[in-house]
Amino acid sequence: MRSILETAPDAIIVIDVKGYMLSFSASAERMFGYSEAEVVGENVSMLMPSPDRERHDGYLERYMRTGERRIIGIGRVLTARHRDGTTFPIELSVGEARIGDDRVFTGFIRDLTERQQAELRIHDLQSVLAHVQRVSEMGTLATSLAHELNQPLTAIANYVETARDLLQERPDEETLEIVREALSECASQSVRAGQIVRRLRDFISRGETEQRIESLQRLVTEASALALVGAGDQDLEVDVQLDPTADKVLVDRIQIQQVVLNLIRNAIEAMEESAVKRLMIYSEREAGGFIRLTVADSGPGLSEEVAERLFEPFRSTKATGMGLGLSISATIVSAHGGRIWADSSKLGGTAFHFTIVDADSEEAQA
Repeated sequence: MRSILETAPDAIIVIDVKGYMLSFSASAERMFGYSEAEVVGENVSMLMPSPDRERHDGYLERYMRTGERRIIGIGRVLTARHRDGTTFPIELSVGEARIGDDRVFTGFIRDLTERQQAELRIHDLQSVLAHVQRVSEMGTLATSLAHELNQPLTAIANYVETARDLLQERPDEETLEIVREALSECASQSVRAGQIVRRLRDFISRGETEQRIESLQRLVTEASALALVGAGDQDLEVDVQLDPTADKVLVDRIQIQQVVLNLIRNAIEAMEESAVKRLMIYSEREAGGFIRLTVADSGPGLSEEVAERLFEPFRSTKATGMGLGLSISATIVSAHGGRIWADSSKLGGTAFHFTIVDADSEEAQA
């Protein structure tokens, strides 16, 4: 047992039924910054950020009373707390064993920081490649668009100039009839130009979502862990309260995780200058077969001017922002048949809400 604890690449922590640590592997010492002598006999909740730190004993007590497994035997992505107060994403697997009359729980912990950062780099690379491809496609389209639009716009200009000259020279009935015909042609050419522009808009917004039934709990847990990579703020308190009875959603997992990621990162950045940094993520059922997910912060909130145009492209509250994150998020949510909006949060800052289809609803199964 001692050999395993000293050589295992993943952190291994053994606790008793009260949550007190019985052993702490060498990898755990490196991961959390504590020595085994410092933590043995202490409650394992010291390695957790709020609110899990305060709730952990209740989790154990509920399991001992009901036998309902929420983590034990089930791997989950969670957030851990280092000795210096910083938080980092982990993958936790918990096993249960009996030693004589005693029951113990063994946690196998893997630090996901490097994996998440690698995924971020891959995601960024994919985004760059997609952007390059889209710019190339848009360049080709722009050339064609300029050629196509040039014809109706030139015709409109010619008809308008002709009508102006005719009205200046001899505004009789025959002239007025010619002017009417010219204006009618202008209208026709305007419609044609509009159709060309609509084709461009359809091209830009083209794309089908590959929607499947997913677990909202897993989706949010993974996205929040990814969003907290590099946050490193010991004062940040994260509270996740998801309705366990409203867990199945019909979504494109990657796209909706991108929305959650954007909202969490925006919230963290909004609270940079706040004395109290609280982030709350919660869900509830909505009428019409939807589930609403909310990301609320304790930041300074939004001005009325910003709130009115929040989801428009190229509108950013950040000095270095492109103003596309919320616009893209709105497009994704809309493609899923939901809606997104923002209002004041009960934490004093801003709350972003969006709805997605409840996979258990009658509407989704119809």
